[in-house]
Amino acid sequence: MRPARVSVYRKLHSIRVAVALAAAGAALAAGCSASADAAGGGGGSPSPSSSSAAPPTRSEKPAEPSATPSEKKPAKPAEKPSAEASVSTTPTEEPTPEGPEVLMAVGDETEQVRELQARLRAEGVFAQSPTAYYGPITADAVSAFQEDRGLPRTGETDVVTWERLLARTDEPTRDELYPPTSQAMERPDPRCNDGRVLCVSKRSDTLRWMKDGEVLAAMDVRFGSQYTPTREGVFEVFLKSRHHVSTLYDTPMPYAMFFSGGQAVHYSADFAANGYAGASHGCVNVRDEAKIAKLFGDVRVGDKVVVYD
Repeated sequence: MRPARVSVYRKLHSIRVAVALAAAGAALAAGCSASADAAGGGGGSPSPSSSSAAPPTRSEKPAEPSATPSEKKPAKPAEKPSAEASVSTTPTEEPTPEGPEVLMAVGDETEQVRELQARLRAEGVFAQSPTAYYGPITADAVSAFQEDRGLPRTGETDVVTWERLLARTDEPTRDELYPPTSQAMERPDPRCNDGRVLCVSKRSDTLRWMKDGEVLAAMDVRFGSQYTPTREGVFEVFLKSRHHVSTLYDTPMPYAMFFSGGQAVHYSADFAANGYAGASHGCVNVRDEAKIAKLFGDVRVGDKVVVYD
């Protein structure tokens, strides 16, 4: 062999060896990739394109790992309201100072109201009989008492007013709490204090049956109108008629006790039904039938009758 051919041969041999080494390295690299694919696919030969397949494209941003409960960030605390937001824009009303406790007022109807009225009557500011109902008349009487005592005139009976009234008046008697007439009775005329007397007051619209100054019974009465007035003066009972009927007016006059001409003390059904809205023809009308029935049984012919204004 010629030296020149040997040299060329050696060069070619060297090139072959280099190519073979390079191919071996590529095969090793391809074998790792193929074994990995075979493991994932359950074995078998890789496809001719397996070794030349492009690696998977990665997303631009890696997916964020899901946090475990311990890794979660604590919730952000709620922001505190600013001082400006916490101030209410609605003005706060100042509390109204409370006065004394009110015990009784208009609209109440109790036994304590009855006692109040009896005590006000003793003070001279309540002119009617106690009714147990707190109406405008009672409120006016309370106002008058409050003015006399230098208290605020409210017309309501508060603790202070009640205590002042208790201090100035005595405990009312039963007759003062439950008087026999609806009208307040004044002191009887002095002519009524001796003997057996029917004491009739036009001033208070009352009749008192008295013996030697002691009142045994009392009742509401009404009188004649201005055209047929009831006569005033001192008289005597001259006739009693249990079932009398007026011959002049053709009206019943039960339990009639005549004292001056055709004028008598008697029961009136009209007075019982209509009260002081009407008037008699000169007689003294009584509206409580039970009271006048008893009185009729007690009065004798000859007993004195005093009618005054």
